[in-house]
Amino acid sequence: MDHRVRHDEELEDLAGTHRMFARIESPGQTSTIYSENITLVPQPTKSPNDPLNWGTARKYWHATLILFMTALTAAISNDAGSAGEALDEDLGISYDVQNTAAGVLFIGIGYWALLASPMPWLYGRKVQYLICLLAAIGGSIWFARIQTSNDTIWNQLFIGASESCAETVAQLSLSDLFFQHQRGSVLGVYILATSIGTFLGPLIAGYISSNVGWRWIGWTSTIICGITLLVFIFTLEETAFERDNILSGHLISPANPTLTEEGEKQAFNAAQGSPENGYTDELPGATDPKKPYWKSIALVTPAPNLVGFGFKQYFVRLFNTLRVFYFPAVLYSGLQWGAQDAWLSFYLTVQQDNWYDAPWYYSDQAVSIMNVPTLIGAIIGCVYGGWFSDYFMQWMAKRRGGISEAEDRLWLMLPSGLINPAGLMLFGIGSGKGWSWPAPYVGLAMIGFGWGCAGDLGMAYLMDAYPEMVLEGMVGVAVINNTLACIFTFVCSFWIDASGLSNTFTAIGVLSLFFHALTIPMLWYGKSARRWTAKKYRNYLHLRDGR
Repeated sequence: MDHRVRHDEELEDLAGTHRMFARIESPGQTSTIYSENITLVPQPTKSPNDPLNWGTARKYWHATLILFMTALTAAISNDAGSAGEALDEDLGISYDVQNTAAGVLFIGIGYWALLASPMPWLYGRKVQYLICLLAAIGGSIWFARIQTSNDTIWNQLFIGASESCAETVAQLSLSDLFFQHQRGSVLGVYILATSIGTFLGPLIAGYISSNVGWRWIGWTSTIICGITLLVFIFTLEETAFERDNILSGHLISPANPTLTEEGEKQAFNAAQGSPENGYTDELPGATDPKKPYWKSIALVTPAPNLVGFGFKQYFVRLFNTLRVFYFPAVLYSGLQWGAQDAWLSFYLTVQQDNWYDAPWYYSDQAVSIMNVPTLIGAIIGCVYGGWFSDYFMQWMAKRRGGISEAEDRLWLMLPSGLINPAGLMLFGIGSGKGWSWPAPYVGLAMIGFGWGCAGDLGMAYLMDAYPEMVLEGMVGVAVINNTLACIFTFVCSFWIDASGLSNTFTAIGVLSLFFHALTIPMLWYGKSARRWTAKKYRNYLHLRDGR
């Protein structure tokens, strides 16, 4: 049967718009037929050093290490609250000081992410993970040896710096390993790892504090981070790969699952017996020598364009990274994830300040267990915003003749815009009025759902819209996210004291609705914004990569 690829729809040359499926014309067929294969983005190679070509075990081991570190650093960034009561009783360190420490934590996360942003491009991904683990070890030892208020505050700066790589480089590493059409699922698992660390970390720390002593929260973190450091040194491989250099000048055969727009046109010509323009059935890179083990796990992998030690390049790239705040998708994603981090400060503060007293009289363990319903909601949100969003993107692409738009994913944000604000109000009002546990716990699960899917969908949209600016986009998100979280951490207790729990949580529920509602203009004008910023995007890539 004669099948021909159709090109009756023009594909716009715009980042975030790509052909996901080839549309096929079949004689006598009345319905639309699509290629079974999804167009692979980024375009793969045959190089044995291409992370997209790694074997299943090798690829998933690397992903597991990245996700473990994501969960670990999220856990140690959130476990200080489990020692809050003990710090007050043993050392007289007030909750106000502890709130200040939480603000410093967010500063450490967001602004170290910015300051370290040139590192993965110039020296490889791996070195930043190792530096962050060293910061985690230093901060954890300092936490275990706290004696003064200054100790309480400034150890969190190092803990925050350790978390920064999980908010920026982790997404870059995962995007090195998986294709764009898998991005929602991959980010869903990433958000799940963050959720496990964020919500189970305090639970585990609460049991350590109650049964062994609060200082062992720090010592336990030190031991785990030390072991993780050794595992990373000897088994974490570098995923930086010069794809563009290998792909330059090559076109990919439709026999392969990667099918570019130009490749589709040439596939039609080839089917008619008239190959042209250097069309080839071979993927490039097959002759690349495989890196030896010692080189694949090198602590530093210098970029091919590194000049000397790269100090001047470092600061030029750091300055250029500030350009990302020009892109609306960065601002949108940062506000979505930042809002979820801000609400985290509120409901964790209420758990620690109110649920120990009447009418609940919870213990440290019981307060820690309150994170379980939030985690359950987050898991549901991760599945919805992750795996289901990938399926939804494919469904939308088929409705549009096989063409995918980055904004398609944002339709799934709208249900969260109702569920998350309702959960905040339910938990806050229930806590303020002393309701029995079931209703506030349901509220926590609804909050967790928003946490799980809003961050996933927001970051996946940004990565879809500007696929070659993953690291810098995530840096912008981290700065916005943690600046918002820092501000709300400082005002949280004052706001609750001034307005009461019910009024405060009603207000932040309305704010959550507002932040989610920003999805509507992005749905309508997101593609136009990508057009407006297309030249800025190309110029940024030229400044960064010289192309």
